[in-house]
Amino acid sequence: MDGYSAFMLVATAWVLMMTAPALALFYGGMSRSKSVLNMMMMSYVSVAVVGIVYVLWGWSMSFSTGLAGGFFADPFELFFLDGLGGGDYVAVAFQMTFAIITAALISGAVADRVKLSSWVVFLPLWVTFSYFPIAHMVWGGGFIGEHFPAQDYAGGTVVHINAGVAGLVLALIIGRRIGFGKEPMKPHNLPLTMIGAGLLWFGWYGFNVGSIVFAGSTEEEIVAQFVSETGVTFLNTTIATMAAIIGWLVVERLLHGKATSLGAASGIVAGLVAITPACGAVDLEGAIAIGAISGALCAWAVGLKFKLNFDDSLDVVGVHLVGGIVGTVLIGLFSSANAPGGVDGLFYGGGIDSLVDQVMAALIAIVWSGVMTAIVALAIKYTIGWRVTDEAEVEGIDSDQHGEGAYDLHTSLSGGGSSLLATKTEA
Repeated sequence: MDGYSAFMLVATAWVLMMTAPALALFYGGMSRSKSVLNMMMMSYVSVAVVGIVYVLWGWSMSFSTGLAGGFFADPFELFFLDGLGGGDYVAVAFQMTFAIITAALISGAVADRVKLSSWVVFLPLWVTFSYFPIAHMVWGGGFIGEHFPAQDYAGGTVVHINAGVAGLVLALIIGRRIGFGKEPMKPHNLPLTMIGAGLLWFGWYGFNVGSIVFAGSTEEEIVAQFVSETGVTFLNTTIATMAAIIGWLVVERLLHGKATSLGAASGIVAGLVAITPACGAVDLEGAIAIGAISGALCAWAVGLKFKLNFDDSLDVVGVHLVGGIVGTVLIGLFSSANAPGGVDGLFYGGGIDSLVDQVMAALIAIVWSGVMTAIVALAIKYTIGWRVTDEAEVEGIDSDQHGEGAYDLHTSLSGGGSSLLATKTEA
């Protein structure tokens, strides 16, 4: 299986790229110019913090012996990868990148107003109490897998519903940005966002196609499964995303009279989110249906924040929570026994059982993430606090938190390195 290991190394690198730089560019372009560096830093810091935590106890909490009725796994059994060999490290690294991007996705809901230090404290607490338990429940043989064996090929519940609920809870607890709903808060650099969306699409092939669980007992069976399953998941991922772009733009044109570049970029992500749990469960017809439905529903859902008056800055709720629910639940309708998952959904003559499992898995993930995120968020709010000062938020969080600006057009001609260091030295 040397060829497979090489493939997984490449897939792991692609998924890591999805956070830095892809998500950082996607979110950074959607931010205002005075907060783009802070927004990008939240992604890069997520890589550093969550990656270390995952190696220490994250893998163990996800895939070791289950505790507490299958809701948790033992954090100490494989602490610091104790007992694992070098051959296991590829799997650890691959799963680590999933934890990283899930946490980073949340940052888009709280752009422009959060202290970096509070974000750093939030990251290890949230992945410990929300991400790792849900990963164990779904992929590690825990509660959901045992009682409601839903199909979740690459993270509809674990990644997108989990992050989407967390984003909603944080947005409610931290509160709205100054001027939300009263002044325009438009993306400052849509070309960055479109580049980020394209890189996310590219990296998502590592995300989805790399998530193969082998069922064969011989090398020949495993190779045959690998060849057939990579083709199905690759094409399903591609065609669903294409359909989602069209679905988003059609709804956007009907609602607002324009088909925008931001809509196309957001449609890409909405389709990728929805097909993530379903890429190994459906045939091509199902992939197109899931993509088109997710693009249309997410395009409608992003406007709910204005109607319901919560400030989900960069549409984490509208895209990841809604898209994750759509992709997870629609498996119960469009799943096909001809796909790698081998289960017929309701529309393919399989009855209602699959739909029940998918709905229950989504509901458990929503409740778990909501409760755990609220506990962590409130603890931070009433100790070190979440928000920068009003003055810092109005003038620019980049300057306040990092002493830098993304577009400094008046730098010295000397060509020195760090502008902050130079300023301090001159002072």
